[in-house]
Amino acid sequence: MDAVTYPAIEVVEFVMEHLIPLKINLTEKPFYENSRVLWTPTILILDYDGSELQRTVGYLAPDEFIPMLHLGKAKLRLSHEEFDGAEVHFNRLLERYPESDAVPEALYFQGVNRYKMKNNPMELKEAYEKLLTSHPDNSWTKRAAPYQFM
Repeated sequence: MDAVTYPAIEVVEFVMEHLIPLKINLTEKPFYENSRVLWTPTILILDYDGSELQRTVGYLAPDEFIPMLHLGKAKLRLSHEEFDGAEVHFNRLLERYPESDAVPEALYFQGVNRYKMKNNPMELKEAYEKLLTSHPDNSWTKRAAPYQFM
């Protein structure tokens, strides 16, 4: 990650604009033991109180790293009921990185976000239908399967 992903200009710009980066040395046992870091690199997206919202283990190229960061930011906004802000990050991920591995999870949580924003169960069903069309065998589609009955 140090050689390819972190120095990429698009990664640097995103992190500086949206996040507070913190790199922990694995000799700092209290942090990595409390955070249950099993392997490196482990990327954690934490909320304002330090609660974990997103965890990614292993190498990601810049074109997968930034979508993962958008997903983490969207989940942060969703967890604080900042639905419009969450929608911005879901849309950026889906529009700019349509081939990303993060897309199915983003579609799932975008449906949750829209449901909470509008209090309309059909938003969940629409999310399931998008997942079924675009990623029929993905685990996020399977998790959304109950929404087909709404």
